[in-house]
Formats: sequence, C-alpha cells, structure tokens
Amino acid sequence: MGDPQQFAEALRQFADLMSWQGGPVNWDLAKNIARQAVAQKGDASILTTDRAKVVEALRLADLWLEETTELPSGIRTANAWSRSEWVEATLPVWSKLCDPIAARAVSAMGGMLGENQAGLAGGLPPEMQALVGGLGGLGGLTEMMRRIGGMMVGGQAGAAVGALAAEVVSSTDIGIPLGPEGTAALLPAGVAAFGAGLGVAADEVRLFLALREAAHHRLFGHVPWLRARLYGAVEDYARGITVDASALRDAMPQIDPTNPEALNEVLSGAALFQPEDTPAQKAALARLETMLALVEGWVATIVTAAATDRLPQATALAEAIRRRRATGGPAERTFVTLVGLELRPRRLREAAAIWDGLTAERGIAGRDSIWAHPDLLPTADDFDDPDGFVHGRPELDISDFDKPGSEPDDGKADSPGGADG
Repeated sequence: MGDPQQFAEALRQFADLMSWQGGPVNWDLAKNIARQAVAQKGDASILTTDRAKVVEALRLADLWLEETTELPSGIRTANAWSRSEWVEATLPVWSKLCDPIAARAVSAMGGMLGENQAGLAGGLPPEMQALVGGLGGLGGLTEMMRRIGGMMVGGQAGAAVGALAAEVVSSTDIGIPLGPEGTAALLPAGVAAFGAGLGVAADEVRLFLALREAAHHRLFGHVPWLRARLYGAVEDYARGITVDASALRDAMPQIDPTNPEALNEVLSGAALFQPEDTPAQKAALARLETMLALVEGWVATIVTAAATDRLPQATALAEAIRRRRATGGPAERTFVTLVGLELRPRRLREAAAIWDGLTAERGIAGRDSIWAHPDLLPTADDFDDPDGFVHGRPELDISDFDKPGSEPDDGKADSPGGADG
C-alpha cells in the first residue's frame, strides 16, 4: 500500500460511509458526488438580476396560462436555482424514485452474498478482508455487502444526478416535479444552454420554458393522484429487477476503500441490475411511458395555446422541446445509468393529438375534466387512434367522479384502468 496515514484516513472515510442508516441508497454519498460533479464543471451563483428575470417570467407565464386551462395555478414560490441548488432541492424526490429499485437490488446482493460468504470474502482485496475481520468476520459480511451495495448505488446515483444537473432547465424538466411542492424554478445556466444555437432571443426562451414549468405545476398541483401513479409504476417495475451474480463477483475484487471513485467505476462498468422482461414488468413500463406521454402532451397543448400569439418563435421552441424529449434526453440517460429504466414519453405526438382534439371537440373545461379520475384517461391503445378516443366516446359524464384532480376512490397508486398498455 502507499502512505499508511493516507490508508488509515481512507478507511475512516469508508467506515463513515458504511455507517449510513437512511435507507438502501447512501444519499449522503450521492449528494457529495453530485455536488462535486457540478463544481468541477463550474457553477456560478445566481445574480440578483437573473433571479428577478426568472421570477418575472414565471409570474407572467402563469398569468398567460389562465386563458388556456381550467386548472388553477400550482405555484406558491418562484425561484432561480444554480445547478448545486437543483441537486439539493431534488434529491428527496430522486430517493423516492430510486429507492424501490435500489432496495430490491441491494437486498438481493446481500442475500446472494450470504449464500457464499467464504468464497466471496476470499475474492475481496486484502484491505477489504481486513475490514471484514474488524466487523466480526464472515458473520457480518452479508450486512456489510448490503452497505457496500448502498454505497455503489449511491455513488452511481450521485454521478447521474450531477450529470443531469448540467443539462436540466427547470424543476419539472423530466416530466415529474423534482423540487418541493409548489416551488417553480428555472436554472438560468440551463436555460442559456438550451437556447444556445436556436437563434431565439433569451427573453423568449426563458418565457417559453417558464410556461412549461408553470403548466407542470398546475397539473401536478391539482391532480394529486398523478405523482402516486408515476411512482407506483416505478415500484412495479422494480419488482422485476434482478442482480447479475456473475457480474457482481467479477466486480467485487475492484472495490478498494482507498479509492472511493472505484465504486462508481465498478457499477458503471458492470451491468449489475437486470430487468427480468416479464409481462408484469413490461406492463409497468408501458404504464409509466403512457402517463409521461399524457403529461407531456397536455403541457404541450396548453403551452402552445398560450404562446403561439405571444412568442414569435413558439413553434420552433416547441419543436426543440419535442425532439429533446422524444429522442431520449437527460432523463432517459440518467435512469438507464441507474437501473436500466427509461423515463421516456415515446408517443408525444399521439398524446398531444388527443389533447388537441379534445380541446377542439369539448373545449378547455371538457378537456381538463379528463384528469378528474385516472379511469377517464386515454390508454396506450388509444394512442393508435387519437380521433377514435376524441370522437368515439360519448360526451363524458363525470358526475360519478369528484372535481378535476380529485383522488381516485381507492386511493391506491396502482395502474389506471386499462392504461397499462
């Protein structure tokens, strides 16, 4: 080994990481790695003038949306975030999204390792074997491996979130609100990066993205079951995750407590988490993609209605967003990196066509009443025939449901009726 003092310090840091008690993923490690990734690329503090521009853009955007949707404002606080502030504000939601999958994977790792503790312990680096001995020998190896699994996933999550921070423009950029409820935020650095090369004035880019942010907050703020449905689809998908035992055994000798970055390299270099590709898991993924497409399509519809006559480049900006979302943007890469899960609304045009058709056929109130209950929403099959959904159903009678945005009767987060593709 190198310097004994350096090695001792590395072991102390490793022991600190092993003491994490907050769940399957070490989110302290994730936050540190994400912030380091952001800092390495540069992350200037938000200037007062930039903050004022963002707050004013969100205020104006929310005002414009009053004409295009029945759902009231969902914004209680408007803010401008640096990339590091985005990391801090969004990690609680990332933990909700990632913990179900990580918990299953980490538990499977611990159980698998417990079946062959002696053999796997022998495959560890000498320093790790010494640490195992200090923790009570082979009897404590299973729990230790669970902790290491939480560190591995935490390290990879931190790297992914840090990379995502360099690309996002708002708190709802991936289609799910990641920040505190009621807090709308744009990232001036992300807004500038998005607008670069488009040939559109910075103020217009900012206003268009503010419209999208405000629209998401209206929807999620007044359809409270929507978050639960999305999270539920992720949890259903997580039930099918398995751990590649051979890949894990090959990776274990690379773990070195003196080199914490190796944890990231181990996980990114080995496809440890594998979908089972079962009918149930395919259905969960289809539900997730359908819901994301419906959210994105609705947002696109009301933003277009609000922006077309006010922003000269609204059409070009909408197309830039559509390409970014449809071809797999930062959200997809992040989830694929973490657990092989694509967070991607694949059928944006079909979903938007349904919402546009409903607006033309039934007006704003009739369109937005579809959100009254998940059983009223279009299904993945309806995407194959948007006109059939718009014209084929009788005029909706929502008297059996509560007002738009009410909770489903059963209060559960399972799939909407028929929306599982």
